[in-house]
Amino acid sequence: MAEKPTPRWRPLADLPIIASMLDPLLHDAAGQSRTLLECRPQPSVLDDHTVARVIRVFTEQQGDLPLYGEHLARWANKDVPAAQRQELERLDGVLGKLREVGDAILVLADELKQRTIDRVLSKVMRNWGWSFS
Repeated sequence: MAEKPTPRWRPLADLPIIASMLDPLLHDAAGQSRTLLECRPQPSVLDDHTVARVIRVFTEQQGDLPLYGEHLARWANKDVPAAQRQELERLDGVLGKLREVGDAILVLADELKQRTIDRVLSKVMRNWGWSFS
């Protein structure tokens, strides 16, 4: 098994870069969550590929969040100016929301994957005695 590379810890001066990464992630995750919730009543508007991609992307994203958390924690343990401390606290909240929204997306996507258009059509074809192997 390959070892994970050692993270390259960024200086506190890179706090705006981390913010510029986390804020859009939360915005996009919230949008994806809304989209999936809109699809819930009619999940057959989604195909297997789309749902699998959502699961893959958000599983990977959830796996990356601890690294962001470690960065924030390392910076929070230092003596930092009040404005940066406030930004660290805000980003910690963003990170918490990202975890929450990402987890909800994965649960919802797992639910929706059972009723995609591909699954519905496959079931219909089997019921008609058709087979496309």
